[in-house]
Amino acid sequence: MSDAAQPTAAEVRAAAEAVKAALDRHLEAVERRSGEDDPAVYAAFNELAATAEAYDELLYDAYDEVTPFEIPGDDALPAYAGPEEPSALSVLIRRDYAVAEPQRLLAQAQRVADLDPDVDADLRAGTSGGGKGSAGSSVHTALGVIFEEYEADEIASRHKEFGLVEGDSTLWVAAAEELPDPGEWLSAPFDQPDPQTVVCRFDVSAVFDEDGDDGDDGDEDGGLDEDDIDDDLEVEGADAGTPEEGEGAGAGRAPGR
Repeated sequence: MSDAAQPTAAEVRAAAEAVKAALDRHLEAVERRSGEDDPAVYAAFNELAATAEAYDELLYDAYDEVTPFEIPGDDALPAYAGPEEPSALSVLIRRDYAVAEPQRLLAQAQRVADLDPDVDADLRAGTSGGGKGSAGSSVHTALGVIFEEYEADEIASRHKEFGLVEGDSTLWVAAAEELPDPGEWLSAPFDQPDPQTVVCRFDVSAVFDEDGDDGDDGDEDGGLDEDDIDDDLEVEGADAGTPEEGEGAGAGRAPGR
């Protein structure tokens, strides 16, 4: 336990009582369920998750103990409510990386600049996205050089060469009636999409590895886990193709289907 102010026993007891009450409300909502997507059940579920998390945190802060169960957060997509026959789609991808080996990243960026005089000239002029200066002068500049030189999919398959370590990644496929007008969303390309238009999503995260069975070569949907992907990349090296999204540790989800 930390030296910060600890919750009182009364606060922990109150949080436990809140969990009990939320459990009762959740059961009542389930018993009165009006359909598969009953909003009352969703609301009761979210309340139960929030109260359980609050109790778990107070219990740990006060007594250095945790609960023996885990209630997932509200990260599930709602029921699909997009067009039945989509005429367009948007593919939204997020990949997180940690810069684990800055010197490797700087060396690779400098190698790119040494092989391409135009890159070096752009850096000296300050017209490159990587900033101004030599390619290996800073992580900021090096990242700009690397991501300008290589496609994002190639970086995903060769991330170790650039001193990067993969974090979580996700791919969402959202349906639409028609394509947006050119330039319509460029000023805010990463605004949260309407979850009800998401046809399917594919997630990769180390958190799924913790839930997998020992000795299982794939996840419940037949995909590969992260260790399988890493092994493939190490064998195939720089010529490795980009793994299909969704073949990692996370399961693909198709809401409303």
